[in-house]
Amino acid sequence: MARAVRIQNQGIPTQAELCEIAQRMSFAMQSMPTQKTFRFIDLFAGVGGIRFPFDKLGGECVFSSEIDKFAAQTYEANFGDVPQGDITKIDAADIPEFDMLLAGFPCQAFSVAGHRKGFEDTRGTLFFDVARILEYHKPKCFLLENVKGLMSHDKGNTFKVIIDTLEKLNYKVFYKLLNARDFGMPQNRERIIIVGFLDHDVNFEFPEPPRTETRLGDILEKNVDAKYTLSDRIWINQQARKEKHKAKGNGFGYCLFNEDSKYTSTISARYYKDGSEILVDQGQGKNPRRLTPREAARLQGFSDDFKLVVSDVQLYRQFGNSVPTKMIAAVAENVVKVLNGGI
Repeated sequence: MARAVRIQNQGIPTQAELCEIAQRMSFAMQSMPTQKTFRFIDLFAGVGGIRFPFDKLGGECVFSSEIDKFAAQTYEANFGDVPQGDITKIDAADIPEFDMLLAGFPCQAFSVAGHRKGFEDTRGTLFFDVARILEYHKPKCFLLENVKGLMSHDKGNTFKVIIDTLEKLNYKVFYKLLNARDFGMPQNRERIIIVGFLDHDVNFEFPEPPRTETRLGDILEKNVDAKYTLSDRIWINQQARKEKHKAKGNGFGYCLFNEDSKYTSTISARYYKDGSEILVDQGQGKNPRRLTPREAARLQGFSDDFKLVVSDVQLYRQFGNSVPTKMIAAVAENVVKVLNGGI
């Protein structure tokens, strides 16, 4: 223990003595170990959108995996951890013991924006890597995230296989379709969340969405570089494409929003191509613009201290693939309450 600071002047500390006391208290606090109540792993980690709330709730991430090298760079810059690579090549025995598995396993195989090949697609079979790790380690619980289309793919058979697989591993499974816009985020983004516990006596409930009023203008930057404004050529092409689809009786084409829009459509990993799913009306005779990478991060709930360390193209891909962090955080609180009650 550090020696006590001698107080002079009839018990009233001098300025120098106050500074010394403050420095020692600060050092002591920094030296104290942070209490961690559970250990978790972060699979298909992306840029860490699922990890954030579990870190804040007292978890210790003991293993992460992400195959995309650019996403791994963003992850390392923000968490200080270098994710392992291809999960299909990692033996479950090489993963440290843990209490909770987190995984936003690849969704392109089930997305309406893709070809929806499901388990016929290599990316779709990656769910079974989640299953083999659960089978080997038998963690107390898991949280999985995927697109809405997973539930309806192959007339519901794909989703049934997933739930049956998890239940055969002796997990009590809960699932619910949640929307980012109901959790105070200005984006219409529906995602299926699957939670499971080894303890079959748990009474887990998904959080009740606060349905906080949202407004796109709240996340928009004030001064935006002109490079994010669509060129005349791209804007003319986008308008022509929309008219062409309109004539065919479908709703494909760009989506235009302004500061007062309550929420946008879903941002996708393809946003870097032309930004058509979310264009911001600039008024004053200007062409619309894309969201900036920082705005794309905010749309998914990432704070402004989140480090953006790769190119715009890669950042758009990363945030298009990420999760609505505020929605995940609300679920995480309920998961950790149940987990801590059982530890």
